[in-house]
Amino acid sequence: MTATVPARSKNEPRVEDDALVRGSGRFADDPRLPNQAYAVFVRSPHAHARIKSVDTSTAQKSKGVVAVLTAADIAAAGIGSIARHPPMNGRGGAKMIMPFRPALASDKVMHGGDPVAMVVAETTAQALDAADLVEVEYEQLPAVVDLDAAMKGDVQLFDEAPRNLCLDWPGPVPSEDNERAVDALIAKAAHVAKVSVVNQRMVVASMETRGATGVYDKAADSYTLHACSQGAAPLRGMVASVMGVTNDKMRVITEDVGGGFGMKTPVYPEYIPLLVAAKNLGRPVHWQSTRSEAFVTDTQARDTVTHVELACDDKGKFIALRVNHLCNQGAYVSPSGVHINTNNFAKCFPAMYKIPKIAISVACYFSNTIPIGPYRGAGRPEANYALERAVEEAARLLKMDPVKLRKKNLIPASAMPFKTPINTYDSGDFPGIVDKALTLADYANFAKRKREAAKRKKLRGIGVSCMLEHAGASPLETASVSFPGGDKLIVGCNVQSTGQSHATVFSRLLAHKLGIDAKAVEHRHGDTDLGLTGGASVGSRSAMCAGSAIVHTADVMLDKGRKVASTLLEASESDIQYRAGGFEVVGTDRKISLFETARRAKDMGQSLDTMDKVEIPLTFPNGCHIAEVEIDPDTGLLEIVTYTAVDDCGNMLDKTVVEGQVQGSIANGLGQALTENAVYDSQSGQLVTGSFMDYGMPHAHIMPTELREAAHITPATTNPLGVKGTGEAGTTAAIAAVMNAIANAIPNGAADYMEMPATPAKIWEACQKGLAAGK
Repeated sequence: MTATVPARSKNEPRVEDDALVRGSGRFADDPRLPNQAYAVFVRSPHAHARIKSVDTSTAQKSKGVVAVLTAADIAAAGIGSIARHPPMNGRGGAKMIMPFRPALASDKVMHGGDPVAMVVAETTAQALDAADLVEVEYEQLPAVVDLDAAMKGDVQLFDEAPRNLCLDWPGPVPSEDNERAVDALIAKAAHVAKVSVVNQRMVVASMETRGATGVYDKAADSYTLHACSQGAAPLRGMVASVMGVTNDKMRVITEDVGGGFGMKTPVYPEYIPLLVAAKNLGRPVHWQSTRSEAFVTDTQARDTVTHVELACDDKGKFIALRVNHLCNQGAYVSPSGVHINTNNFAKCFPAMYKIPKIAISVACYFSNTIPIGPYRGAGRPEANYALERAVEEAARLLKMDPVKLRKKNLIPASAMPFKTPINTYDSGDFPGIVDKALTLADYANFAKRKREAAKRKKLRGIGVSCMLEHAGASPLETASVSFPGGDKLIVGCNVQSTGQSHATVFSRLLAHKLGIDAKAVEHRHGDTDLGLTGGASVGSRSAMCAGSAIVHTADVMLDKGRKVASTLLEASESDIQYRAGGFEVVGTDRKISLFETARRAKDMGQSLDTMDKVEIPLTFPNGCHIAEVEIDPDTGLLEIVTYTAVDDCGNMLDKTVVEGQVQGSIANGLGQALTENAVYDSQSGQLVTGSFMDYGMPHAHIMPTELREAAHITPATTNPLGVKGTGEAGTTAAIAAVMNAIANAIPNGAADYMEMPATPAKIWEACQKGLAAGK
């Protein structure tokens, strides 16, 4: 099936919109349960310290307090480490180091904000007051903050991790022969472009902070966790494992979520004490993070240094690539933190280019900072930025136009499917997508615009970013279709909508598949009692994995319906066809609607309710983004005058949603390129940028004056819908496009190696240097 769903009018609201605009959404902090108590956490003010004592006696006597939990209470409940990550092997077969991570710290705290105790009271205000009365005596220890300090190993954070090394990963092709082949090609190459790029640490800062409510059912000896997550089933698996119970004893419910971006995927320390307290107290216990807490507790992103060597022959043909990627993992291993910096990162190479030999190595280190976790792109922006900056450096060495060099090395559409040293691309028209972007950006007339800007004493630059990422992540996904009665159908999804319009898109997809009115389809998700399993809403996987699961499950349901209809219509099953919302006998006017068939099936002791699963391979969304900027050299202020984005996301299930995803992901990328930077004090380990007063969130004024979007679709051949994914394209492409444009604008190479974020101060300094060099 490659037919797209009929286009939704831009004036037609989403299914989700009615409740949200009326204030009827159900978010984590909305009142939910009777007799609910409220929790507040006591957190470490130090990045690294021993805990000498914890005195809760005064706090326990405070007004309204019903309990104060410490590490002793967690241990008494038999709770283990909350660290959850699939095993990984490093160089020489060495195992990834995954230290014990407590729900509440007992002996040491490893980062500022590490939870030490939890106060439970009748109100949040009472819990806050009492939390101030918990006395914790610390012995402060030297803090390890950045990669250089972590790699030196002067302060070793965990006994089991010498020199703070978490994992030394030999890459997706762990072969000494391959490494030697790459070394030899680089050694004899006519030109070798060498760059080292930094992806600064970032704060996710979702609109809704994290929150959760723990519930215990004594009669059933089971738990329920209400939490804002990106997938109830994946979170349930992690929480149940930590709590030491089977999945059937742990229910997870997620309702509306105000943004996730990957950060709301993991199990967090706070969830465990809530459940322990709920059991101890026999009442629900709720916690909602403050914004200040979010800055020091939510997983953070990026914080990598990447060294790249791109070898070219004398005509500019790429012949080999070597990448050494260094990562600051933070204080602990989050559930997919190392995977992001290894597999996710490596699978993005060689992007759109034909590079015969590739060697990638990754080393991940511990520090006293917030653990790294998934954030929009999750390894993809880091890989694309490193490669595209290396291509720009190669163009400088070769004295060749960067676009000409790119086009010389693109994989042609005729080569698809194309096997790279790492992946096999099933589809794509890379030369076509680049040409369309160049045309839409009016690249040919850029020189004229640059001269016109110079007359106004402005510096104008243009930057190109060719992007390819992988989408899909976890391949297994389930879906369900059920008939509750009347002319109504329920589609059940494991993946959680955190703003991606699942209720709109998936209801319309199923309605189109079955030839019924989309208003007859109701979307349900976010409850493990639905019995649905699969991966979280990450990696641009929902449309391809959940969408494919829905159409597959519909086919299985129709097969069941065909059998029932053959009985009801007194015809051979081979003579029954499904069309336009009903079953009919071929060549006759005898027919029965889908909903009537479902009703009659129940009368016959049967059911058309169906649940099934699919496994969907990776897809490879790709695109070409072009940023054109104008800089005032007197102030360093930058304006993105036009931003062109041409993407191949495969078939589009909803064009409006796709356009919104591209725009939002571009905003994320521009934030990293221009404003965002999580800064820690190098001595104390304190997060210096711990509020919106200090952390540079992207704003409307950094968005492009003109955004030009277009699609260049080549359907994926690896799933029945032909979709590829689009949620991370802009984030992956934007940083290289903007940084390349800045380097192009400022003369004499003064900004060729500028680090992100490109703040006005940095840009002004580079302008003065570049202009002075030209005098």
